[in-house]
Amino acid sequence: MKITKVKLRTKAMLNNRESVRLDYYPPIPNPETGKLTRFEYTGLYYFTKPRTVLERTHNKETKALAENLRAQRQLEVQAGQLGFLTAKDLHADFIAFFRDLKEKRDGTTQGNWTGTLNYLVKFFGMTKPMKELSAKDCEAFREFLLTYRGPKEEDASLSQNTAGSYYGKFKSALKLAFKEGHLLKDLDKDTKNIKAEETEREFLTLEELKVLASTPCKNTLLRKAALFSALTGLRYSDIEKLTWPEIQHSQADGYSIRFRQKKTKGTETLPISEEAVSLLGERSSGNVFEGLSYSRTLLKNLKTWVEESGIPKHITFHCFRHTYATLQISMGTDLYTVSKLLGHRDLKTTQVYAKVMDKAKQEAAGKIKLLDI
Repeated sequence: MKITKVKLRTKAMLNNRESVRLDYYPPIPNPETGKLTRFEYTGLYYFTKPRTVLERTHNKETKALAENLRAQRQLEVQAGQLGFLTAKDLHADFIAFFRDLKEKRDGTTQGNWTGTLNYLVKFFGMTKPMKELSAKDCEAFREFLLTYRGPKEEDASLSQNTAGSYYGKFKSALKLAFKEGHLLKDLDKDTKNIKAEETEREFLTLEELKVLASTPCKNTLLRKAALFSALTGLRYSDIEKLTWPEIQHSQADGYSIRFRQKKTKGTETLPISEEAVSLLGERSSGNVFEGLSYSRTLLKNLKTWVEESGIPKHITFHCFRHTYATLQISMGTDLYTVSKLLGHRDLKTTQVYAKVMDKAKQEAAGKIKLLDI
């Protein structure tokens, strides 16, 4: 009987990568189904043309890991121990798995997934086999995010909310890995979330918004998208993908947007003002904000625009959504209606804006003075 040989093979992928798989020849029988199998995918990958030190280091470490796995499988095959075929991809690498998930994200969400990946690599290294992951590892990574300080004195630690966001992405990946059969245990359930701290939400007053609107912005698409967000409360992710057919009009109800929220996946009908529609220009087909891209250039343009308007606040794109919510409440719109306009599923999510307005009222109460004391 011919002895099965186990060899490493690669297969071209997108994004300058090639996946690593094990080749069994002659094929080996699956102990559960009896069917012959020739290939086993490892979940590992190489950079086809490594361009950086990090990529070259990744290739070197991955090749060593892949060779160890090949040698282990060769011994198992010769000993007739084929149990590794009964559990799907338990040898796969979690870091590679997470990186693939990150590549599927876009817009603002990819930034959080990229940040999480960076800290996973800081903690686990370039590789972490699925079968070695434990609840203790998860708890240790949680503590790492909460306490990490860089090697330089000026390196800042993560805020609790950023750590919580990163850990949430990590837990999402654990849950999916278990669902797809890469993990034998649902580690997501064995570790608790990082509780978010209540933070101040920056927003523009109506006067500031008018000043910003009258200030020239060299990125006209950014200006249009930002002011549209301030007039509708839409998130950046929903503005970026907004299409002309989603903007509807009727004689009875005026203008509205019928769309599916990218974040919550819920289908919404959002009434919008004629002024918001007038920002968009002539109606056509396809995307309303064609060419809009969440990038460093966009963020730099936004910062410059705000600075040139003379507004002394740190304004991100999401602040325009906050501005919409706080202005609605300040003008008497009830909390329940604001919650529906924002597409919140839980009224508690909207209540933070009421707290913002309470603080604004307290500050306003001290502005009128009869005595100069």
